Amino acid sequence: MSTPAPAGAAGPANSASQAASARRPWGYSRSWRMLSVAVLRPSLRLLIRNRHSGRENIPKTGGVILAPNHVSYVDWGTDALFCYESGRYPVFLIKASMFGVPFIGQFLRKAGQLPVHRGRADAALVLKEAEAALEKGACVIIYPEATATRDPDLWPMVSKTGVARLALTSGAPVIPVAHWGTADILPYGSKKVFSGLFLPPRKTVRTVAGPAVDLSAWAGKETSARALREATAAIMGAVTGLVGELRGEQPPEIPYDPSTAAKTAPEGSG
Repeated sequence: MSTPAPAGAAGPANSASQAASARRPWGYSRSWRMLSVAVLRPSLRLLIRNRHSGRENIPKTGGVILAPNHVSYVDWGTDALFCYESGRYPVFLIKASMFGVPFIGQFLRKAGQLPVHRGRADAALVLKEAEAALEKGACVIIYPEATATRDPDLWPMVSKTGVARLALTSGAPVIPVAHWGTADILPYGSKKVFSGLFLPPRKTVRTVAGPAVDLSAWAGKETSARALREATAAIMGAVTGLVGELRGEQPPEIPYDPSTAAKTAPEGSG
């Protein structure tokens, strides 16, 4: 269960399978979900010292959106465990290429995960599928930043508006989630999974959920670009605040913007 990553436009060879995926109604296999829990839960608890708080803020039933910060490739594992320990099975938005990997793709489909086809004309389709999952009571986890933060200090960066759009369209509550410690296991860009997970000392990851973000000011305005930006800022403000609490530090007043940073970087620094 990896998070969405930039990918090129889908080629003609994949169009048939993508169309079939788009037509497939959302659902899942209970037995495959039980298998995933049996394998992943004890492994994550054994390899990582997890400290959870705020789980009472996650509704036990009904469609709900979890919006975590994103600093490492390991995030999905600790966030999935946090979600499950809170009484919900996680549904992630995952890059579509993973669904083509033997066995892994079958598992993802059977577990009810959602494919993201980057570069497609109907890129918003995954939000429609996520909305259908929410209507059936799913707990959907979306990383608002869409990729690991590029902030040099690992604070949440400027985010996409997909989470806000999904929340305003579906009416599902958005629960801000923050974690800290996954970058100590596997920093973004690193491939040293073995040393991060298996070599002592055992790393600690702290995860916290806050109360649902109040988006009532933007209800019914899911087609307004301004409303989506403001709602996104409210969601990320709550997430960043939780990150600050975990770190014991004051978050920056203005979130890091990679596009602005690239324009202002000194020549030859990249």
